[in-house]
Amino acid sequence: MLLVAAIAISVAANAQFQQGKGYIGASLTGLDLHYNGADKFNLGVEAKGGYLFFDNLMALGGFSYEHNGNDAVADHFTVTAGARYYIIQNGLYLGVNGKWIHANHNYNDVLPGVEVGYAFYINRSVTIEPAIYYDQSFRKHSDFSTIGLKLGVGVYLFDD
Repeated sequence: MLLVAAIAISVAANAQFQQGKGYIGASLTGLDLHYNGADKFNLGVEAKGGYLFFDNLMALGGFSYEHNGNDAVADHFTVTAGARYYIIQNGLYLGVNGKWIHANHNYNDVLPGVEVGYAFYINRSVTIEPAIYYDQSFRKHSDFSTIGLKLGVGVYLFDD
């Protein structure tokens, strides 16, 4: 049954990533599923939007808020710009991005990042999107560079 479901999802995902479609998404990050040397308890939310300029290639922008238990950088506000490439129309994607983080009125950082994820279609336009990500800090590399897991929901907006 799982094999049949996986095949059905793959077939349903076919041709979903065509030029001219919009995208909105939201995700939960952290939930102690990421690691870096500076954070303790961590919980974050992220909102993003995108547009498929070419088949399988999406430009993305977004913002997020993150709270953790470290007093040095307790609350993060992040602005993100990036791109996502969908591999062979099956939902698997590679992403690259740049993030600007502002925290506690005196901390700023720029983090280039990469992610690998999958868009599981639950209907014609709604997806569940787990992803593994890595963000490289230009500050103390061992303390603020982050590897993590996020779980999101995406809505692909059709132009027809």
